[in-house]
Amino acid sequence: MKPVSLTLIVPTYNEERNLPACLESVRSWVSDIFVVDSGSDDGTLAIAKEEDARIATHPFETHAKQWKWALENLPITTGWILALDADQRVTPELRQEISELILADDHGVKGAYVRRRQVFRGKWIKHGGYYPKYLLKLFRTGAALTDESDLVDHHFSVAGRVVKLKHDIIEDNCNERDISVWIDKHNRYATLQAREELEKRRRGSEGIRTGLLDSPDERVLRAKRFWSTLPLYWRALAYFVYRYFFRLGFLDGKEGFVFHFLQAFWYRLLVDIKLDELDHKKSPEAQTTVEVVESEG
Repeated sequence: MKPVSLTLIVPTYNEERNLPACLESVRSWVSDIFVVDSGSDDGTLAIAKEEDARIATHPFETHAKQWKWALENLPITTGWILALDADQRVTPELRQEISELILADDHGVKGAYVRRRQVFRGKWIKHGGYYPKYLLKLFRTGAALTDESDLVDHHFSVAGRVVKLKHDIIEDNCNERDISVWIDKHNRYATLQAREELEKRRRGSEGIRTGLLDSPDERVLRAKRFWSTLPLYWRALAYFVYRYFFRLGFLDGKEGFVFHFLQAFWYRLLVDIKLDELDHKKSPEAQTTVEVVESEG
């Protein structure tokens, strides 16, 4: 198979359990592979070398900043970029669809959304409104922007027409089959998510807008704006009930219950607790109290 004019970029940190499937899914199909590593001390780099990937190293701050650095500094020579996380892989059907899009060479198309199929501890999460989730993962070289105010996740934006592809990437983080890994990671994310929500609330910022009123990212922005108006604590419970019962999350079985409970309720509740703490610490009343206590000492 002749490679298409496509570069794969994968950020990594200790991804020896996930990276092989990711790179295997694009073998002999993409023209170039860059692994942007932030200090792995497991077998990640050896796996990348075995697959003839080019390795760049850069200290990690946030996902958005890591992607910004990669897009601005890697010597990319192809016309298109596919941006994957190490725990994501391309299905054969999506490979074919992307190849057809690139070969069609429609200069008006600047990017493409793909459908994410989330797998949690071996179980495909089909329900609860979680599938399909469209992610902008494919774009022309030089066309994508990232929003550095995103502290947890990352989102790409392109100026120009984007299309929605019909087939999936599969996201299956093998590290998170140990539930303590998932919990530890999301505890860290909750702190960042609370900071991000508080900062965007105070700035009145919603991040990069696509300009497309019905794009998946614009719908997410509208949902986040609505979410920020809801009362803390209660919104986590309401979201779980909505996803698990009204969006049929219970059809995902035992692992589905664990996922929807943790992701929709526990994680959101943790964010609200941390947001409440941050809001209190930064309030004028809290600052005054601190000053009084310090002056009394």
